[in-house]
Amino acid sequence: MTKLPFSVLITISTFTLTILLTVPLAHALGSGATLAVSYASGAVCGVISGHPTQRIVCYLRGRYISVEPNISFSSISGGRSSLCGLRSGGYALLCYDNLLSQDPAFISKRVYFNDTVLLENIAVGENHICATVVGTGHVKCWRGDDKTFQLSSGSEQFLSISSGSGFSCGISKNGSRVRCWGTNTSMAAEIENGFRDMAMASIEAGGSHVCGVNITGSLICKGNNDSGQLNAPIGLFSGLALGANHSCAIRTSNQSVICWGGGGQFGANVTPATSFEVIVAGSNFTCGLTTSNFSVICWGPGWPSSDELGLPEILPGPCVQSSCSQCGVYPQSQKLCYGSGNICKPCSASIAVPSSPPSPSISPPNSPSRGLKTGLLVFCIVGSIGGFSGICTVIYCLWNGGCFGHKKVHNSVQPTITRGGSSNNGNTSNNSPPSRSATIRRQGSRIIRRQRSGTSSKHTERAEEFSLAELAAATNGFALENKIGAGSFGVVYRGKLDDGREVAIKRGETAPKMKKYQEKETAFDSELAFLSRLHHKHLVRLVGYCEEKEERLLVYEYMKNGALYDHLHDKNNVERSSSLINSWKMRIKVALDAARGIEYLHSYAVPPIIHRDIKSSNILIDANWTARVSDFGLSLLGPEHDSDYRPMKAAGTVGYIDPEYYGLNLLTAKSDVYGLGVVLLELLTGKRAIFRNGEDGGTPTSVVDFVVPMIMAGELEKVLDRRVGPPEINEAEAVELVAYTAMHCVNLEGKDRPTMTDIVANLERALSLCEESPGGSISSGSIISAE
Repeated sequence: MTKLPFSVLITISTFTLTILLTVPLAHALGSGATLAVSYASGAVCGVISGHPTQRIVCYLRGRYISVEPNISFSSISGGRSSLCGLRSGGYALLCYDNLLSQDPAFISKRVYFNDTVLLENIAVGENHICATVVGTGHVKCWRGDDKTFQLSSGSEQFLSISSGSGFSCGISKNGSRVRCWGTNTSMAAEIENGFRDMAMASIEAGGSHVCGVNITGSLICKGNNDSGQLNAPIGLFSGLALGANHSCAIRTSNQSVICWGGGGQFGANVTPATSFEVIVAGSNFTCGLTTSNFSVICWGPGWPSSDELGLPEILPGPCVQSSCSQCGVYPQSQKLCYGSGNICKPCSASIAVPSSPPSPSISPPNSPSRGLKTGLLVFCIVGSIGGFSGICTVIYCLWNGGCFGHKKVHNSVQPTITRGGSSNNGNTSNNSPPSRSATIRRQGSRIIRRQRSGTSSKHTERAEEFSLAELAAATNGFALENKIGAGSFGVVYRGKLDDGREVAIKRGETAPKMKKYQEKETAFDSELAFLSRLHHKHLVRLVGYCEEKEERLLVYEYMKNGALYDHLHDKNNVERSSSLINSWKMRIKVALDAARGIEYLHSYAVPPIIHRDIKSSNILIDANWTARVSDFGLSLLGPEHDSDYRPMKAAGTVGYIDPEYYGLNLLTAKSDVYGLGVVLLELLTGKRAIFRNGEDGGTPTSVVDFVVPMIMAGELEKVLDRRVGPPEINEAEAVELVAYTAMHCVNLEGKDRPTMTDIVANLERALSLCEESPGGSISSGSIISAE
């Protein structure tokens, strides 16, 4: 019987439940908030606190103006020369135009009124207004230079929207993808295409660019970058504000503001000693609501000074008729709302990605940050939920007979392509993880076989057929000295064909039992079927096959630099100080190569493929140090329409196997994401997926169980692989990004994990940060010469 330690399940459950990404407080050029700017007029307006009526008050050219003193507003948003407000309750939208005039009268124009179809998420762009309908998420737009400003499909539903100059963008409820529209069709198309298939948690629009947080917690910007406004820092942010050509964000760690872009006119840390609740942007300046006294400060090249404006206290959020049960009530809520509602605390991604520290170090500050305290508090509260989840999983497992011997284990897992210490019975060597790090045996049922690729070994497309005599000659009779490892169904030998090609030959184990033979046959058919039709630079290429009587052999191109597992864990490799794998740039490059190969399987193979056994021993490295995914013996075709798929038996490797798949038999492409997340943690720490924690042995520990708490506590540097050395300045940010991407990959539930497209985007960015480090870039030429 093999099962994960109960403590591992409980810990993973707890951490995953803690990391719930929801839309953070984020406000920009054209998004609704309790603070707004009409940027061309210089009007700064807010919804006043501590009064029975939540009215609007504005600062305009040295004057203080009370707008509609008898009307309460929930949110406001400013355009070029106008201000719009959504009345409390969402039934009416009022706008105030001509704020550029010498003495604006602030006379309202009713843009919308309907007490049955209510609005939320107002977003005013340069000259147009959009909002979503409560409940449905449908978008309504008005104005827009007297042109229709509607989506081509009026039935599309959105979680949130934001407006820029001549365009609006929103996060669709269908897959959290970004959709953009408007009269500036080219900009809308450029931004939408920039985000491609990324799943986003929030987005905010500026004049000609959009920034947002994806579901892994990374800040991403797309659109025009003439002034560096897309050069977003790495970190966790609770607010965004985008101007015409600059961007700002509130750090979650201390609520200070960081800005970038603007042609260098915005300093990186413009308000290091001031914390903010809300920020909004004009074309070339930013305003923020301070945490200390809810006053408003503005700064930037387009604002004369950074003194307080003298406005009365402004609400840090809308007053709503709600108990705020999801994330709690904001402190002093009753006083701020004058007893007429509550301000709900934002449900921010409090532990998604750490904020970038002012120094290059990734060490945490001396005292815990506000975001970290919040994360740990949630962790404690949710701990009981995690325990309950684990108990439920065990009960489910017992009920379905999956705990006591029904999920059989074979040990074809840890022996790798570059080590010859494996025996035919699959026992791991002394350098392998404990025996519980094995794969869960799958049975070749008809249901699984129907899910496999349609090509059989009798009808392969590009695979060359070899005779057994040819392959025996290539390996000197399958001599022991040519044995280099083991795969999903057999032993792997190094060989040389008659034409001089170096190959790796996997020979299926001969076994007298029919059941064992059927398993070998199924794995052989699977690899041959898949690899015959898959061709990608980050997948191991199949050369050919042999099928004679009961012999089943597969021939692959030879991967000169072996398996990633050996570079990380085999003492003969890891103790070499000259190993190229002992650099952060190379480790991130290897991770990116593997992620691209898996992304191809999930997004571009037709039909899509779930690998089911992603692990470091199945990531091989060729002579040019390009990583490739191997071993498709357990692979299945993915379910149609991204639906759940429940194969007959779970399969994979303990330590890498998706807990949701192992416990509930629920298989999706996110099961591969979990395995890759474990590989990322191996690359960061140098530890095996399951290792013994202690000099003289000890209790087997999951690398997930060991590392995730350290990442959450901001102590990543304590678990980094010492053989690589401290990250350089830009490498530190890259390593942080990889760590927090990995943490999201190993979430307990698949729906909370990123897609492979999201992971590839994060790793591409991490590698680009490494390229900017003093150590220089990674090129194939430098790699070959260093070999």
